Order: sequence, then structure tokens, then C-alpha cells
Amino acid sequence: MSQINPHTKQGQTNSQSQTEFTSRQTLKGFDGSPCCGVGVKISIIVPAYNEENSIEKVVAGLRIYLNQECEIIVVNDASTDKTKTILQQISDSNIKIINHLENRGYGAAIKSGIEKSQGEYVLIIDADGSYPIEDIAKLIKQKDNYDMVVGARTNPKAQIPLIRRPIKWALNRLANYLTKSKIPDLNSGLRIIKKDVLNRFIHLLPNGFSFTTTITLALLTNNYRVKYFPINYYKRKGKSKIKPIKDTLNFIQLILRTVLYFNPLRIFIPASLILLLLSFGVFIYSYFFTPRIMDTTTIIFFISAIQMSAIGMLADLIVKTNKYNGT
Repeated sequence: MSQINPHTKQGQTNSQSQTEFTSRQTLKGFDGSPCCGVGVKISIIVPAYNEENSIEKVVAGLRIYLNQECEIIVVNDASTDKTKTILQQISDSNIKIINHLENRGYGAAIKSGIEKSQGEYVLIIDADGSYPIEDIAKLIKQKDNYDMVVGARTNPKAQIPLIRRPIKWALNRLANYLTKSKIPDLNSGLRIIKKDVLNRFIHLLPNGFSFTTTITLALLTNNYRVKYFPINYYKRKGKSKIKPIKDTLNFIQLILRTVLYFNPLRIFIPASLILLLLSFGVFIYSYFFTPRIMDTTTIIFFISAIQMSAIGMLADLIVKTNKYNGT
């Protein structure tokens, strides 16, 4: 998983040598002219890595939106199967194909699509066939009322693997607390976002699977308008690229780091209170149940609580100053 780097400049991308564009991209729609309808309003970005079993069906299903002021951008993240070959057979000049020369990650694929997009809105959908294309219309219908509209996999018929449900629930609970919001689906791969809002945080968004998690946390901790719609979720075609233990630990680390970046008091104040309670707890226990008071331990916990609170307030001051200065 890519690390959050607040020093990376907004819109920074990898060198051109790492990305290859198909010849059809020089045709209608790539040079800034309208590629469908009167002008592009929505850029549909499909990141793909080894999705030979589903990519053709997904792209075919998305074609219905080409007549609705949308463009389709498929980003092949250096697939090692037949994904690239299948995409090369697409004859529609309104569908842009981007080929990474090396595997750079889910988030990096989306960023490549954003870089070449023309729409006012960016719609992201996975290429594994697990998200219902027919539900895209629900999201598009509400795009003008919110900064981001997310397809939440909360429908009772959603086929989320049982082994991932407890982990998903725990991560959502942690994110709910830290953002002070109710998040039905933290990392759904089907969402539509205003491009100008997305670009404000592009320098923070990682290249890995946590791209969608990070943009969710960034918008919620900055009081943007986010709407969730329940959708179905189908069994994916092909093998999942998610590694349960490693990716779960990375997600927890990411949630904490992102909230620290935007709202540090949500972490520092509870930690300070826990240390303060430990200080009082050790004092009371040693006073009544031990031969002597554990004064050293009590003092260490107490001073640590004060320090934790001070660091949190300093961090919060820095965040608010940066927001005020627009940095």
C-alpha cells in the first residue's frame, strides 16, 4: 500500500515512460474535444489488472452511457493475462485505453484515468464484474446534490465473502468513530465524485487499494457532502487481489493516519484520557491493595496524558492553520 505523503505536489504523476496510450486515444475525445453528446460531463474510469474473465462484459455494459455525455477510460495496470489483448480489440474510438508498462497499483490506475479525463465528474467502477452497471444511473441522478455519491454494498443480496464481513464491520466502526459519521461502505469500488473536489486531495491519495478508503475519509473529515445508495454486489470473476491479513493491517494504519492528518484530536484526546484513567487507576489500586503507593508509575502515566493532550492540541492547531492558509 502506498504511504500518504503530504509533501507530494497536487496532480503529480509518474513519468510518461511508465504509461502507454493506444492509438485510438489520438482520435475523437482525446484532444479535448467532446467525445460524446455535446460535451463530456462524466468520466467513467475502469481500473483493470488481470481481469480477462470480466473486462469485455463490463466495457460492453458501460457503452450505454456513451450517449449520455460520458466518456469511458479503461486503465490496464500491466496485466499479465489476456486483458490487454481483449482491450486492443475494442473498436470504439470514444473508449480510451491506457496501458501501464509496469504494475503500479489500483490507485495509480485511477490517477492515470483522472489525468486524461475531461469530465466534471469522475465515476469509478471496478473491472471484475462485481458491481451492478445498472445501478450507475442511481448515482448519476444524484451527482449534482452531493460532492460524492457511493454505491454501498449493504443490499441483503450483496455477495460479500463471509470471511471479510467481520473485518469490514470492524473497520467501518473504527472509521465511523474517527470521522463522526455513519459509513455504510468504507471502500466501495463504485462511486461518482466531483473532479474539482477529488483534485484537492489527489496528492494524498495512495497508489494501492486504499485509494477509495482515503478519499472517503478525506471528504468526511472535511465536511463534504457524501451520499450512500444501497446496491447489489455480485461474486467477482477471477481471483481477488486482496490479502486479508496484510491489507486489513494496512487499512487500520491508513484510517488512523488519514484522521491524524485532518482531525488529530479524535485520536490524541481519547489516548490522553486513557493514560489519565490509568494514572488514577494505578494510584487507587496501590493505595488500597499494595504496601506502598506506586507513585512513579502514577506520575509517568499522568505526565504522558498531559503530553499526549498537548501534542494533540498542537497538531490540531497546525491542521486549522493549514486550512486557513489554503495549504
